[in-house]
Amino acid sequence: MTPMMEQYFSIKNEYSDFLLFYRLGDFYEMFFDDAIVASRELELTLTGRDCGEKERAPMCGVPFHSAEVYIGKLIKKGYKVAICEQTEDPSLAKGLVKREVIRVITPGTLIESGLLSEQRNNYLCAVYMGEYRHGVCFCDVSTAEIYATSIGGDAMDSRLQSELGTYAPSEVVSNLTAKKMNTYARTADFLTGRVSAMLTENQPTRFEYEPARELCVRQFGDTLKDEVLQDRALISAVGALLSYLSEMQKKDISYIRNLNVYSDGQYLEMDISTRRNLELTETMRSKEKKGSLLWVLDKTETAAGARLLRKWVEHPLINVSKIAERQSAVEELAGNFMMREELSELLSNVLDLERLVTKIVYGTANAKDLRAIAVTAGVLPELKGLLSEARSGELSRLYRELDLLEDLATKINDAIVEDPPFLVREGGMIREGYHKDVDYLRSIALGGKSWLEQLTAEERERTGIKNLKIGYNKVFGYYIEVTNSYKELVPPEYIRKQTLVGAERYITDELKAKESEILGASDRLWSLEYEIFQEIRSAVAREDGRIQKVAELLAQLDVYLSLANVATRNHYVRPEVDASDKIEIKDGRHPVVEQFVKDSYFVPNDANLDLERNR
Repeated sequence: MTPMMEQYFSIKNEYSDFLLFYRLGDFYEMFFDDAIVASRELELTLTGRDCGEKERAPMCGVPFHSAEVYIGKLIKKGYKVAICEQTEDPSLAKGLVKREVIRVITPGTLIESGLLSEQRNNYLCAVYMGEYRHGVCFCDVSTAEIYATSIGGDAMDSRLQSELGTYAPSEVVSNLTAKKMNTYARTADFLTGRVSAMLTENQPTRFEYEPARELCVRQFGDTLKDEVLQDRALISAVGALLSYLSEMQKKDISYIRNLNVYSDGQYLEMDISTRRNLELTETMRSKEKKGSLLWVLDKTETAAGARLLRKWVEHPLINVSKIAERQSAVEELAGNFMMREELSELLSNVLDLERLVTKIVYGTANAKDLRAIAVTAGVLPELKGLLSEARSGELSRLYRELDLLEDLATKINDAIVEDPPFLVREGGMIREGYHKDVDYLRSIALGGKSWLEQLTAEERERTGIKNLKIGYNKVFGYYIEVTNSYKELVPPEYIRKQTLVGAERYITDELKAKESEILGASDRLWSLEYEIFQEIRSAVAREDGRIQKVAELLAQLDVYLSLANVATRNHYVRPEVDASDKIEIKDGRHPVVEQFVKDSYFVPNDANLDLERNR
């Protein structure tokens, strides 16, 4: 077997349950069974490669720069993908280029915005099922949100299913198998059937309490309260999720820093059937957003706002004072048309900071992503100025806590051009005047191109070859191309390099010397620009907590603004909410139904309910 295939198998054996994307030049290649599966699922041509054995290895591949699309298709079909990259520069490597798996991609660990819905979170879940208590943890890796709770007492299995149905995770890790606990079999069927989650079972070592506790303390530090650390079921679930995530991502996950622990009585409990019948976020028949309560309420301007509103609809508050705080914010905005209009315009320029900062932390963000941070920061001063006039507690809090991120915006604006290229290793990102060495190398590279234009004109005049042209390709470098009709005019110092149909290509000593100068300057320029870009990206990554906080506050403002706009357009009134057992509604209208009968008269209804005679 060839050394390369030996390397391939040494890596593949560690990731036998994954489709291995093995980097070869500009392609990710798959071999043997992986190639057969990928060619079938992705409709790729199956080829072969000599591997040192009698039969050629089945092989197929995808371009590395468009791999995200193919990976997304495989993930949707239920596969897991391991990305094996070259970990040293091939031009400097002695012998076989070193390679290793730098990331594992599963349904619950996606961070690529192109593979995720802007409107909803994508949760990875860890479920600890115990005899007397269950623990469950949900994490959206792309936004750094993490939630956990534990469930005990009567009907804890059905209540666990309600939580799983609410968050609808795309991937679940569990401590049990159906054989070890009969009640778990129903939960497993629920996850794979109703929720359509990828299920990884039988992971008991991940859920051991003491190692899980150490992971949680290391991750969240002093923010964990003693009563949380003593909740063995909850900590087992959180620790297992952190363990699994670290293993899959192979990156520092310290950016996930705020564990949100919620308890019984914090949100209104609804079983999966109730949620489905109420059509809170999707309709029963078509599973579409249109026709649901969320469809009526969602007039958000930002992706983070849309995700937060969905969470609020799925987790209704039952604390009267907190409900009143939200109502006051909505009421103030509903009563101020000019503020609503100006805030809406500003929020329309806000990009998805939650997911952008995760890409920056993971080192996958490009220069356009950094520019997006700066663009969003650019609207913050004006937005905060509008909130300075707010009177409600929630809007005043947003004003006080909103960080303008001025230092980060300045750093990015000073260094990165306004419209940078998508790729980060081919230059063109750094502003003129930001770095003297970049300016110097750029002058050589651009000056070389001017020299080539001048040389073309001079050679046409000197030789009399009117259609002579100088071109470039990666194989031959710079060349002089002359059509056959002018071949007799070619001077003796031209060295023939390639014959084409109807033309010949030549090189000269002068041209090769200039090529070396231009390409050398270009290579050094691209390398230096990438180095500077990495420094700026790392500096922004170190402020991830600040950016996450700004993203959270902007999402809350967006939700309040959306609810205020809906309230004014649909002529809603503010209900008086208290802790009594009475519901008294005068001239009530169904918020969804009335949207479909706008051309006819909607008949309002009264409702009077309590826990005594009017049940």
